[in-house]
Amino acid sequence: MLTPVIMAGGFGTRLWPLSRHMLPKQFLALSGGERSMLQETLQRLDGLERSSSIVVCNDEHRFLVADQLHAIDEADGTIVLEPTGRNTAPAIAVASMLALKDDDDPLLLVLAADHIITDQLSFHTAIRQAEQLAMEEYLVTFGIVPTAPETGYGYIHRGEEIGDGFKVAQFVEKPELET
Repeated sequence: MLTPVIMAGGFGTRLWPLSRHMLPKQFLALSGGERSMLQETLQRLDGLERSSSIVVCNDEHRFLVADQLHAIDEADGTIVLEPTGRNTAPAIAVASMLALKDDDDPLLLVLAADHIITDQLSFHTAIRQAEQLAMEEYLVTFGIVPTAPETGYGYIHRGEEIGDGFKVAQFVEKPELET
């Protein structure tokens, strides 16, 4: 069974004036519906066998997260408060330790709360394929094929095929435009 870990940190610095320090984009309804990006991230998991979610957020957003979880009947989820944002790895480490309390070998599905994924069926298919690889002790990452050069994102060079996926040959961290 999957344990969703939702990364909901951030301080709203990239989408001003909509997104602000006390109301970053993951708490806004930006994809045309009534639900926030955080709520859509959790509801996107409907239909998958999963345990209660773990949401990692900034301490300042604790009540906002609790209200948004309650509004979509996710109030049984755990909220992890970061006193200071430190990056993804420490947040995942803390969520992993919490997941171990309920399961001695949890299968974590780590998701960003600020992604828009419109094809839920394909998303579920990718998760099920990733589950199979994870059960074989692989650490799985998701990627999309880029449509244009972008210096603001890193890239995954895929390697040899394995199951329904590929091994990672190399990560390229935010290359310059020419590359």
